[in-house]
Amino acid sequence: MIGRKKVRGPLAGLAGGFRAELDRLGYTPSSREFKLAEMAKLSIWLESRGLDAGGICRARIEEFLSDLAARPGRAPTLVAMRPLLAWLRRLGLTTDDPPPPPGPLDALMGRYRHWMVTDRQLAARTIRRYEQGARLFLESRAGQGGNPAGAGGLSEPAVTAFLLAEASRGLSAKSLQGRVAELRSLLRFLYLQALITTPWGEGVPPVPGWKDTGVPRRLAAAEVQALPGSCDRATASGKRDLAILLLLARMGLRAAEVAGLELDDFDWRAGELVVRGKAGHRDRMPLPAEVGEAIAAYLLQARPGAGSRAAFLTLRPPPRPMGHTTVGQVVWRQCRIAGVEPVRAHRLRHALAAELLSRACGCLRSPRFSASVTWPPRRFTPRSTTPRCASWRFPGWWPGERPERSTARLPRPAPRSRSQARRARASAHPLCRQARCCRCRLRHDG
Repeated sequence: MIGRKKVRGPLAGLAGGFRAELDRLGYTPSSREFKLAEMAKLSIWLESRGLDAGGICRARIEEFLSDLAARPGRAPTLVAMRPLLAWLRRLGLTTDDPPPPPGPLDALMGRYRHWMVTDRQLAARTIRRYEQGARLFLESRAGQGGNPAGAGGLSEPAVTAFLLAEASRGLSAKSLQGRVAELRSLLRFLYLQALITTPWGEGVPPVPGWKDTGVPRRLAAAEVQALPGSCDRATASGKRDLAILLLLARMGLRAAEVAGLELDDFDWRAGELVVRGKAGHRDRMPLPAEVGEAIAAYLLQARPGAGSRAAFLTLRPPPRPMGHTTVGQVVWRQCRIAGVEPVRAHRLRHALAAELLSRACGCLRSPRFSASVTWPPRRFTPRSTTPRCASWRFPGWWPGERPERSTARLPRPAPRSRSQARRARASAHPLCRQARCCRCRLRHDG
């Protein structure tokens, strides 16, 4: 049985209300008492300083955390203290620190953000990452004696020195490649704004790194089927993971597209789903019955109650929308449970595309069909050059369909002279440029 943590000091009278708040957020009993232990430490620290609950602010919390870090034992972090601070702020017992006055760097970052939104039309996540990298670089420049914004006196050796300093921190090749992309974007902006006279963005050295240079191994159909089968449908996490895996494996969505789904994107009456793709595109896709049943089971039985409209939420309290990295972790974890080699989420999309292509090509390469059609065509020229070829109907590239033989026959063309054939060849179909094509023959010969 889990005991109830006792809180003494200035926050003793607030312990019951904070315990009820943690229960509302969905914390487990053990996690709830752990949060109350952090509240008890803060209350004792306030009592030793002669402060009350009204003297809590971000600066006092940071001072409290630094004092605990100097003592033996595990000290809480600022992120762990957020539920308590948010609850005290709603009660009006804490005050936010006044924001610092905007400086030259903040003004420059505002212009940089506006340029990325209006001129480059980048995604919000990319804008945040580029702005964070730019601020890191310019702050290091300002600390080294540059101008207040850090953009004055830039040179190619300064950019290279910053990258070498980042590499000395032990960053991976992928992270360094991201730093290069962030620097190039910032330097292009500075050059367009006439803050630097030389386009140093073109001279940022690239980071060598090779990954997935070959064609990835195709996941077998049995391996893909094993992933949804490994989900425990009796638990909330199993129902959520099953819905995510079916969206990835049956519909070929990206991890970011699954994480970006909202409750309003499902049209249950029409059986359709709105997918937010890259560059702000929205596509309406049919929702298969198997996928729809798994999503409905998760939404009705396992989705935690929260004010967010995101379809998939984290199970660890407080519930919050899942990110694309969390979706990738779901795939990685289920691969280990199913005994399959761990792969990333995009490999399920690749496996679906390879399976559809193999079925379509297998249909076209059947002995009955390949007798009259050669695939792939040479020079993008349609090979339906005889009336017999035109009697075949191409399947619609969907699995399970087979070409059907039609009883209709094209009429045999009437003989014509060389001049007539030359004129027909000159005005033939632009893809084939041949008068022998069935479509062109029907058009030219009536």
